[in-house]
Amino acid sequence: MAAVAIALTILVPGLIAVVALVVLVVAIVALWRGTPTWLRLRTRKAAAGVAAVAAVVCFTTTGIASAQSAPPTSSLTAPAVQTEHEPSDTRAPSDTRAPAESSTPRPFAPAAEKPTPTPTTSVREEVVSEALPFAETTVDDPTMTRGQTAVRTEGANGERTLTYRVTLVDGKEISRELVSDVVTVPPTDRVVAVGTYDPPPPPPAPEPAPIAQAGAGCDSNYADACVPVSSDVDCAGGSGNGPAYFDGVARIVGSDVYDLDRDGDGYACEP
Repeated sequence: MAAVAIALTILVPGLIAVVALVVLVVAIVALWRGTPTWLRLRTRKAAAGVAAVAAVVCFTTTGIASAQSAPPTSSLTAPAVQTEHEPSDTRAPSDTRAPAESSTPRPFAPAAEKPTPTPTTSVREEVVSEALPFAETTVDDPTMTRGQTAVRTEGANGERTLTYRVTLVDGKEISRELVSDVVTVPPTDRVVAVGTYDPPPPPPAPEPAPIAQAGAGCDSNYADACVPVSSDVDCAGGSGNGPAYFDGVARIVGSDVYDLDRDGDGYACEP
């Protein structure tokens, strides 16, 4: 009888839990679809209430059935029988349970910051060559006419060497210091001569010879032009020294007393 009572105690809560689970599922379906199903639930509100009650009954009966089905600890453990020949073990049983975790929340540990890299500093020397431009100078030359120039020496650039001390941090230049500045090749100046000679002024031009006018006395040995009567007559623009000059061409009709027809063609002072 005791066994039957125990069986009923275990089976009844289990059956109730199964029925409550079925009702819970049907109520959920009715609530979701909005249909009465076999429970005849007219509204979704009623379906929700039935589902809540079925859930409570299902969870409660399941817990009761689980508690009833668990065997008692005293009935499962057989008492140890001590014999005469076996010494009793009076040592306390070792506690093999895992230590319970503390409920105290662990403090939040911030993530470790990455270490700041140390900058790398380096120093180097840099040598730079630069051109030195030449200058131009002038000198007076009294043998050259004023206004004339001539190059006496061609100019040439020189060279200077600059040495810098350059400081770099992580490969980037941060400062530059001039250490030395040396002229390795001096420049050659360009020399230009400038003339300063002033030539004497040219002699004055001779005065033009007087031109014989008509009616002032013409030599009858000449025709077509008036050759003046004088102690000596030369052609104007020639090398004669006068004192009288004849400008033009005259035909000789008599004697060429002034020797004006040098080529003997009968015309005086012919060009």
